Amino acid sequence: MMRSNGRAWLGATALAAAVLGATYASTASNTVGATQAGDGTGTISGFVVSSVKYNLNASSPNNIDTVTFNLDSTPPSGSTLKVQLASAGSWYTCTNTAAAVTCTVTSPQATVSAATNLRVVIAQ
Repeated sequence: MMRSNGRAWLGATALAAAVLGATYASTASNTVGATQAGDGTGTISGFVVSSVKYNLNASSPNNIDTVTFNLDSTPPSGSTLKVQLASAGSWYTCTNTAAAVTCTVTSPQATVSAATNLRVVIAQ
């Protein structure tokens, strides 16, 4: 039968405490600032588009230079406004002054013959 040596046990305990203490002391700490997360719902409503005008190039009237139209309300500041003139065609960026919208459609150049529909996307 083995006899327990009190000093050996005490030494082993002291060594374990020293190792654990050193490990804890050398662990880096992190600082996490305040954050937010949330969940909510809101109504998604569309815009009514009116007074659509396709402005043709003066020297090459087959080319469309801009598309202009009016909305029933002003999009919130910073909204994304885009138009597409053909299914699977290019998307063009628009700008607005209040509810009046102008879309430059020259890069790539939109043409009357290729314009088959007007798709308007506005996202806040």
